[in-house]
Amino acid sequence: MAAEDLPSEFDVVILGTGLAESVVAAAFSRVGQRVLHIDRRSYYAANWASFTFNSLLTWIQQHHEEPQPEELQDWSSLLEEGEELIYLSNSDSASIRNVQVFCFTSEEDEEEGAPGTKEDDRGAADGDAVKETPESQSADAKDKAKKQKAEEEEEEEQASQTKGEELSAAQSQSEATRKKISYAQLVKEGRRFNIDLVSKLLYSRGSLVDLLIKSNVSRYAEFKNVTRILTYRHGNVQQVPCSRADVFASRQLSVVEKRKLMRFLTSCVEETDEQRAYKARPYLEFLYDQRLGENLQHFLFHSIAMATEDTTTEEGLASTRHFLRCLGRYGNTPFLFPVYGLGEIPQCFCRMCAVFGGIYCLRHSVNCLLVEKDTNRCKAVIDSRGQRISCRHFVVEDGFVAVDRKKRATPPRFLSRAVLITDSSILPSSSDQQVSMVTVPPVAAGCPTVRMVELCPSTMTCMAGTHLVHLTCQSVGSAFEDLSPLVTTMFRTTESPDRETSPSVLWCLYFNMADGSGLDVKGHDLPSNVFVCSGPDGGLSHEHAVRQAEWIFKQILPEEDFCPPAPNPEDIIYNGENASSTGEEEEEEEEQNKQGEGGEEWKEEGKEEGVKQQEGGEEGGEEGGEEGGEEEGEE
Repeated sequence: MAAEDLPSEFDVVILGTGLAESVVAAAFSRVGQRVLHIDRRSYYAANWASFTFNSLLTWIQQHHEEPQPEELQDWSSLLEEGEELIYLSNSDSASIRNVQVFCFTSEEDEEEGAPGTKEDDRGAADGDAVKETPESQSADAKDKAKKQKAEEEEEEEQASQTKGEELSAAQSQSEATRKKISYAQLVKEGRRFNIDLVSKLLYSRGSLVDLLIKSNVSRYAEFKNVTRILTYRHGNVQQVPCSRADVFASRQLSVVEKRKLMRFLTSCVEETDEQRAYKARPYLEFLYDQRLGENLQHFLFHSIAMATEDTTTEEGLASTRHFLRCLGRYGNTPFLFPVYGLGEIPQCFCRMCAVFGGIYCLRHSVNCLLVEKDTNRCKAVIDSRGQRISCRHFVVEDGFVAVDRKKRATPPRFLSRAVLITDSSILPSSSDQQVSMVTVPPVAAGCPTVRMVELCPSTMTCMAGTHLVHLTCQSVGSAFEDLSPLVTTMFRTTESPDRETSPSVLWCLYFNMADGSGLDVKGHDLPSNVFVCSGPDGGLSHEHAVRQAEWIFKQILPEEDFCPPAPNPEDIIYNGENASSTGEEEEEEEEQNKQGEGGEEWKEEGKEEGVKQQEGGEEGGEEGGEEGGEEEGEE
């Protein structure tokens, strides 16, 4: 909607289109509240957004530019008696910092020869040299015979290896045949990318999936299963057996280990006396005392519980149970990923809000709040065009609130993020459409655990022939300092050219993002009817945002249901003349079918008496209705 057309009064005004704000907007609009949802940006979802490659380049350029100094306008002329102004921040640039970009591919397309051309040319040159020395030629023939025999023995050994190793060997052999993708191609196919600023997954029995199903918002999105859980151990990427089928099919575990793992996972379903005894002790100590072995301990601790050294046994077992409960609902792993990226989820809730009457306006803002001094409540807001808009409640993204008015539960924390575009998967398999979640344990004491999500083209987040890799961890230094050592270890870059079997990084982005979990939901130096939503947190799930949105809704409308189901389009009954006449025609048709004598339509030129009698039959008075129908039918 154009800003000039905005009404002057709403029940709820919301500034910011992040996930929590969008869920709040949908919940209020669904129960009949008048909602104005605006954002200063030109795109939805704030720090939850997904960008095409070209749009991401624009976003990067904006964060490289120096922020413009804020110019406060004097809006005191709009004040009424007993009111005061609270100015909002004009920029949320503090939530993103240390943006660095690296391109490891060529700028333009390179013409390459047929696969193996260089090796063939070198072989031909060697052959010419050999022809000049017959003695050396015969010696070389013997060497070739020995070499051929050794190769045959080696092939026999390879035949006995696992299928995964064969696939890995095949991938390494085809490394030279992979076509190099240039930067120009990435830009040209930029619309095929949907790159998330935040990297998360949906637990199949998590609060967000439950909310999507309950509210019928799931109709606006599509999802794919995360097909495998991986871990990085001893310099190799390994698949983690997490479901019963995976455990029995695994070739990494011995029969004894399989039995131990199944016995442990079964015991985790219900709390036991032994588990209560370890309740406050480290989870790693509990696993060690179970005598599971180093292999199983690694899988359980890092990939299933996703724990850290500070995790207690109570927390670790709770995470393990949640992981197990989510297995099997939609696939062999507990996770889902939305097609076209995580930025679709906030937009889905915005669509629901708009369907029920919410008004949206991007590139529009709120400059200040008008607060009643006596009650300390926000009576109205002044938008970026100077319009006074009355509201009963105001919800705002934390980036637009001055630092001195915010209350933090912990000191400000940041997340380190890296986004890679690679030319192949980190663990090649028979299918090139794998969606993988990878846990990388700390490489040294004091280093954070890194969470990696690898997406394939079928998720509609990257172009064909590439994979999109997201890395996330708690910040210790800058994102480049925290994550670049891992990138050079697991991938092939200019700094690690010798890793020929590893995926090559074509393009890479590093940045730090504010961790929203450190912001308290209440206690801010703001009016009592103003509520603050934080940005993305460092967790894998969306629990923090959904819990925050529900808390805000219950503070304002405690008696209302949070995001009740939206009716299906075919179940909606419209109130209007056309709908009413349509309903009457349907009733008339049913009445005619019951009588068996009536025509398909009423004839205006029919006899007046017959029409009157027929109308009496429609209204439920059976006297004369049948006769009128018969007369009309005969005529």
